[in-house]
Amino acid sequence: MQNLELFSFRVKMLRRQRKLNQQQLGEALGLTQTAVSNIENGGRGTTIEKLILLAKFFDVSTDYLLGLKDKP
Repeated sequence: MQNLELFSFRVKMLRRQRKLNQQQLGEALGLTQTAVSNIENGGRGTTIEKLILLAKFFDVSTDYLLGLKDKP
């Protein structure tokens, strides 16, 4: 699995574990539902700022989100 695919998969997995829909995650991060959908489908990456927000929101490392480490 390539990095963008793994990033997308992990964001989606973490969102589902929290029982959030894409709209709810978007609102928490200042993104639209469409932007969250694009991230989860690999259609778009994200900025460093949003990467950090995702990591803090889900309480995981950025390395985990990026696929550099396997432990959150």
